Amino acid sequence: MKVNKEHRLESARICDSPNFSDRLIEEISLLVIHNISLPPGQFGNNFVDQFFTNKLDPTKDPYFEEIYEMKVSSHLFIDRKGFLTQFVPFDKAAWHAGVSVFKGRENCNEFSIGIELEGTDDLEYPSNQYKTLIEVTKALMGYYPEIKVDNIVGHKDIAPVRKTDPGEAFDWDLYKSSLS
Repeated sequence: MKVNKEHRLESARICDSPNFSDRLIEEISLLVIHNISLPPGQFGNNFVDQFFTNKLDPTKDPYFEEIYEMKVSSHLFIDRKGFLTQFVPFDKAAWHAGVSVFKGRENCNEFSIGIELEGTDDLEYPSNQYKTLIEVTKALMGYYPEIKVDNIVGHKDIAPVRKTDPGEAFDWDLYKSSLS
């Protein structure tokens, strides 16, 4: 797996999101792991693509009525089977972190890459998903040398009052021990 000069993973399916901005900081030094499932707890559909591209139909599920106008994105999405989609080039700020702080630095979107895992806080993540996440992380760490293992966190770590993802089911030990 390789990051190309357009700041995209060569092996990722591309689904461009309009929800990003130019980075105010060039240095990318943080990796944020999230989870998402739409509707909550349901997998294997294309609602995440629709949500991140502002095409989510609010009539498809009552939960969508609450979120369909949100303008959010992530750089990457890894589904339960390990398939990878890229929504935003890494040199742009995807809108994944919201109000956030890491080591005293606010607005983590400016210096981070966001990876969404299809899942929930309390449901075990499949091995294929970990395999892809580990490959992606190694490629990102190789291309962006400021991303170190200590700078890989969950959304809950940068926004603890509002967020809990990737949740208790995420195996941080397995993930981080595979990065060396």
